[in-house]
Amino acid sequence: MTEARRTLLKLGAGGLALAAAVDATKAVAQSAPNSQLRKVLDRGRLIVGTGSTNAPWHFEDDKGQLTGMDIAMARILAKGLFDDETKVDFTLEDPAARIPNITTGKVDIVIQFMTTSAQRAQLVAFTRPYYVEGAALLARPDADMKTYDQMRAAGSKARVSVLQNVDADTLVHQVLPDATVLQLDTQANVIQALESRRVDGATVDLSTVRWLVKQDAQKYFDAGKAWGTQLYGAAVHQGDPDWLQFVNTVFTVAMFGHQTDMYDKAFRDFFGEDPPPRHPGFPTI
Repeated sequence: MTEARRTLLKLGAGGLALAAAVDATKAVAQSAPNSQLRKVLDRGRLIVGTGSTNAPWHFEDDKGQLTGMDIAMARILAKGLFDDETKVDFTLEDPAARIPNITTGKVDIVIQFMTTSAQRAQLVAFTRPYYVEGAALLARPDADMKTYDQMRAAGSKARVSVLQNVDADTLVHQVLPDATVLQLDTQANVIQALESRRVDGATVDLSTVRWLVKQDAQKYFDAGKAWGTQLYGAAVHQGDPDWLQFVNTVFTVAMFGHQTDMYDKAFRDFFGEDPPPRHPGFPTI
């Protein structure tokens, strides 16, 4: 056993925390002078670009406070930076401003249900994904045809609404090849068609299905089908490996490590279910 190992064992939990704090200070001093990690720590607050109108990702609660899964990820990052989840300032932005606000330095990071893509990765650096989004089927719990299997068996008798798009029919027919598709101009109208019984199912985001079912299980039902995955990640400025690596480390520990309480609570609050269990042993992250 090395002398360093003996020292760590003698320190105990409290001593380990102190040692970690000292080592973190030294590590930051070794980071590149222009690294965002050093700038954020020196400033003492994190600046996050996000939105406020898209539940369950970022929206205002009954008290006018920002909440949502994106907001939770921002607070997880602030906790990792300062051991204080409140040390974060939110800059509200239109989705079109997400990349410009990163490239101009207006924000430290964008956490705004941003889909990772090769085209966007030419302009910003993406963190590890914190959610896998996809299309899903929303139904009514009181309907005769409410499960995916029932809709598929019904063939053309199954009516499904979807947001108007050049590929909208194709999206639905990937899983319901014979369904009758009703394209509508807004997401609200897609869901309203279901509520008014004009359709048997509504094609919306998986996160939307989970959120609506959690809000009112007497009104909404998860038909049990999701497909067409896409990755949601945060975005930071390119060319700063210290900052990107730090954010990735915080997210990974929050999702798979020994500090998962905040992530798990947010997942339950906004999606109505627990994350899959983590099993010690072979890594799956």
